[in-house]
Amino acid sequence: MLKHPDVPQALPPAVRARLLAGQRRVTGAGDERVVWHAWGVPDGAPPVVLLHGGSGSWTHWVKNIVPLLDAGRWVLAADMPGFGDSDPPAVGSDADAMAGPLAAGLRALAPGVAVDLVGFSLGGLVSARLLAAHPELARRLVLVGAPAMGVAADRPVQLKAWRHLATRAAQLEHHRHNLAALMLHDARAVDALALELHAANVERDRLPRRRRSFADWLARTLPGLACPVHAIYGEHDALYVPRVHQLAGAFAAAAPDFRGLRLIEGAGHWVQYEKAAAFDAALQDALRACWLTGPNSVSGQGSR
Repeated sequence: MLKHPDVPQALPPAVRARLLAGQRRVTGAGDERVVWHAWGVPDGAPPVVLLHGGSGSWTHWVKNIVPLLDAGRWVLAADMPGFGDSDPPAVGSDADAMAGPLAAGLRALAPGVAVDLVGFSLGGLVSARLLAAHPELARRLVLVGAPAMGVAADRPVQLKAWRHLATRAAQLEHHRHNLAALMLHDARAVDALALELHAANVERDRLPRRRRSFADWLARTLPGLACPVHAIYGEHDALYVPRVHQLAGAFAAAAPDFRGLRLIEGAGHWVQYEKAAAFDAALQDALRACWLTGPNSVSGQGSR
């Protein structure tokens, strides 16, 4: 078990110290290793397992881990196969290719335990595909800004290429554009920490040609899941504007045990970063399973 070498420098010192106290765990072997980041101690409660978004790493959750620890939870955050410090999948590059190594890792780290699984963006689709094949591995699923619900934005998000640029300054300008276009609603949220995280993450994305997930793959997967499903999205999620309010009906139609959609005011796609306090409160509610069930259950959450 190794300490974390990649905790961002731009974090507040107290938060950074808490994250540095975590441990790196590696599952798999050879060139099929998955790197996990662990905080807290197993104490009888299942872990909260965090799966990040595309071109990301565990640092997509960097503002949300300490609140989970303060709530007494054991936290496991993966670098999904092909991202962060984890090896690419041995075969394939889509969500199913990532699900197998992650399922094996969960069995190694939390044997016989049904976890609380939380997936952001691509990690939400991976989570659903993982549970479709291995339903015993989680007792609930929380989907955060997940794509592929069959509800499309008015126009595709236009991102700028950056790998061809000769200078770091030019690359950072394109990273800033891409964060504002896809990830964050308020340009003021594209701060030094967001840039540090994003630049480090996209440079380690080893699946740049992976199949994109903007159709209805998630919606077609959810009917096969028996566990409770919660959803948390930013009200300005670039993948869905201006149709984000249609998500509640789409989830209710697809997930047999849908517990509700929480929309976070003032937040874009990377909701857990842009409005961390409001997101953390919504996540804690989901983990306590206190949302009301309804055919089109939607509730708002302030931007605290």
